[in-house]
Amino acid sequence: MKSLYARMCLIFCSMIVVSFGLGFLLSNVYYHVKIKPKNDKKLTEMALNIQTFSENNSGSTDAYFSHIAALGYRIYVTNNEGDQRFYGNPFKNYHLNAEQLQQVLAGEIFHGVALYKANLLITGFFDNEIQNSIGVPIQMNGQTYAMFMRPDANVQFGELRVFFALLLGLALLLSFLFLMASTLHIVRPITRLTAATQDIVKGKYNLQVQSRRRDEIGQLGAHFNVMSRELQRTERARQEFVANVSHEIESPLTSIQGFAATLQQQTLDHDQRVRYLAIIEEESRRLSTLSKQLLTLSSLDFGSHALHMKTFNLRSQIRQVAQMMEWRLTEQELSLRLSIPDLMLHGDADLLYQVWTNLLSNAIKHTPAGGQIIVTAEIQGEQCTVTVADSGEGISKDELPYIFDRFYKVDRVRTRESSGTGLGLSIVQKVVQAHNGMIQAANRADGKGAVFTVVLPCGNL
Repeated sequence: MKSLYARMCLIFCSMIVVSFGLGFLLSNVYYHVKIKPKNDKKLTEMALNIQTFSENNSGSTDAYFSHIAALGYRIYVTNNEGDQRFYGNPFKNYHLNAEQLQQVLAGEIFHGVALYKANLLITGFFDNEIQNSIGVPIQMNGQTYAMFMRPDANVQFGELRVFFALLLGLALLLSFLFLMASTLHIVRPITRLTAATQDIVKGKYNLQVQSRRRDEIGQLGAHFNVMSRELQRTERARQEFVANVSHEIESPLTSIQGFAATLQQQTLDHDQRVRYLAIIEEESRRLSTLSKQLLTLSSLDFGSHALHMKTFNLRSQIRQVAQMMEWRLTEQELSLRLSIPDLMLHGDADLLYQVWTNLLSNAIKHTPAGGQIIVTAEIQGEQCTVTVADSGEGISKDELPYIFDRFYKVDRVRTRESSGTGLGLSIVQKVVQAHNGMIQAANRADGKGAVFTVVLPCGNL
């Protein structure tokens, strides 16, 4: 059965039927254990009252028995010598052990209700057999008779039995109808999700499943919508990535091919050849850098197992980066202030070195002459927080959400003079995330410059 709706309907209907059957069986057991002894006692008292009445009023016994039968009882009287009398509706079965009959005629009481066999399928209260009755000896016309009596369920509960049968039937029918309707209400969103999933398989990512439900299925629909948006964003990013990679590769290759063709001309002087060769060298270096960055991103996409973990001194590493950038700081007349405690960090030292290099290089690039760059680090619980703040132009609010995207450039200018590939901050983010950390970019509170905050675990990762 492939349909979830049909399967759920079958399961729920089976549960109703099984529950009804178990309820009936348990009720039947309760009758035999608790109610049947009480009925036996009550009928025995009534039979003894009839016995007393018949002894005191032997002349009106038949009329008395007829009145009792009319009230909803079955009565059978016999003396085991062929004299048999029936009052009310006849018993379903008159099979009675001869020994049992002789015991009643001898003065004993026959407790047929209490001794009646327990049947799990048919409640004994409605079983109109003489074995399911009370038998007492009575005196009629100077002779001893055995009287057997039990309630006549058809007379006492005839209308109620029809009423309860109708009630139960309608309850079951309505239960099945409501069950199928409620199951359809549950399955319909899943069906829509299935259809939407098939559309996603076909490459249609701009899907939104509408649902006002707040239960687990509603949450599933909401998560599906989030997944659809992320898939759409990922697909768009993939297409942009391919276009950007093609563009980044095409530009230097075009330059290399053009200047290489120009160098073949015999009319070029020495200075022009040197300048063109320098341009070819620079474009080759850009291609090499791009290739290395793409390989780095590719390795980081596989997760933290690509890291080479060891413990190193964070202050020493950032000072080393600052010394490497000293000539650029001097050239642009920038001041650098370091406030880093002497602490040990566990991570991939080479990749984290690249993080500090990239962040400091970006800060230098976007800070005007005479500006200041501040690098601080501090321990907060089990985390180490490193911030790189500059006094440059800052980052516009429209650019902030995208600065970590691959090939994204704030200036959006892709010229040969622009040495950046737009992959630096993407690599920084990947490295930090591979260390189970996080990085955030924001503008300074005073509006003068940007600040990058890196949070890394201090202990073993």
